[in-house]
Amino acid sequence: MKVLKIDHLGIAVNSIEAGKGFWTDVLGLKFEGSETVAEQKVTTAFFPVGESEVELLESTAPDGPVAKYIEKKGEGIQHIAFRVENIEGALTELKEKGVRLIDEKPRTGAGGAKIAFLHPKSTNGILVELCERSGK
Repeated sequence: MKVLKIDHLGIAVNSIEAGKGFWTDVLGLKFEGSETVAEQKVTTAFFPVGESEVELLESTAPDGPVAKYIEKKGEGIQHIAFRVENIEGALTELKEKGVRLIDEKPRTGAGGAKIAFLHPKSTNGILVELCERSGK
C-alpha cells in the first residue's frame, strides 16, 4: 500500500455556516464550496491548505454518523483521511494484516472520490479514511 499524503482532516460541526468563519476570516483559507453526500447523511465543505484540505462535516439527519459523533464527543476532529494510490489494493492488504474495516469495498464520497473507512478499534481510536482521487 502506498500512502501519498494526508488528503484531509474531517471536522464534525453542528453548522458549516457557523463554523466556516474561523477557517476563512481568521485563518484566511479559501472556502471551496459545499456538497451533500446523501448516502452518508452529510454535507461537506472543503478549505484547501497546501496539498491537503480541511473538511467540515454537517449532518443532514439526526441519525447520521456525524450527528452521532457530535452527540457522543462534541464538535471536533472526526477523522483523518489518507490519499492512497490504489484503494482496493490497500483494503486487501489491510484486511490481510488483520485490520478491521468499516468498508470492505470503496464507496463514493465528496468530489467523486473513492473512499473507505477503517474501524477505530484497529487504529488506536482514530477513525481513518482512505481516499483515492482520479486526476489529482
